[in-house]
Amino acid sequence: MPPKREPDQITDLSRLRAFMIPLRMRLYRLLYAAGTATASQLAELVDETPSLVSYHLRKLAEHDFVTQASGAGTDGRERWWRVASDEGWGFRDSDFADTPEGAAAVGAVTRGILDTRVAQYRAYLDQKSAWGGEWTDAAFSSEWLLDLTSAELAELGDELQALARRWRERGKAARAAGDTEGREHVSVHLYGFPFRP
Repeated sequence: MPPKREPDQITDLSRLRAFMIPLRMRLYRLLYAAGTATASQLAELVDETPSLVSYHLRKLAEHDFVTQASGAGTDGRERWWRVASDEGWGFRDSDFADTPEGAAAVGAVTRGILDTRVAQYRAYLDQKSAWGGEWTDAAFSSEWLLDLTSAELAELGDELQALARRWRERGKAARAAGDTEGREHVSVHLYGFPFRP
């Protein structure tokens, strides 16, 4: 069994604050999906200037979220970028809750993550008819109301992450083997949180 790979866990406030700027979150997500891209390519996708996008990519690189992609490009005039870790990144609220600055950063970054996910799902809903019946029938949106302890919620989260990781590895292996027919990027958003009616 291969070693368990985990997302890069952010424990330093300055690294977390790098994502308080919404454009950086968008650029990171686009780069993660694309694999590699130039600042000019990303600038077209976010409707910003290449110089502004390049600036924010360099800031993300200072915090080890992105890095230059070696071997990409042919003319050497423009930098190619990639995410630094295929596993992405994460953080625990409790690592930052002891200061007002940390709590504010967690709140801002978490809301930014939610905003980008909602925007992505809304874009799918707006373009739904273009995907055709096979994809729209396969797509899902579900909500379950469960009675759990905090330990059970954490266990459920671990199980869902392991399941998603298994499917991600399966897709990556298929692409690496040249099996790309009918294969698209698929975004899966799951949330688990306590509430009181």
